[in-house]
Amino acid sequence: MQYQIKIRQTLDSTWDEWFAPLEIHLEPDGTTLLTGDLADQTTLHSVLNKIRNLNLELLSVTATESLGSRNTTK
Repeated sequence: MQYQIKIRQTLDSTWDEWFAPLEIHLEPDGTTLLTGDLADQTTLHSVLNKIRNLNLELLSVTATESLGSRNTTK
C-alpha cells in the first residue's frame, strides 16, 4: 500500500533516514507530507509510533493501493 501521512510540523531533509522509505514533502501551508509504499500494517504502526514519540501532530493518514485505483482515509 502507498501511504500519505500529513503532520503539522515542518520536517527538513535531515529526517530522510529516520522516516525511510517514506519521502518528505514540505507543503506550502507549513505542514509536512510523508509519502511512499509501506510493506504492511506493522511498518505503518512503526512510522506512527515515531511520529508520536517525537510529539509531532498527526493530521491525516491516507492509504492508496499502489495502482491508485482506491483511496481510503483513516
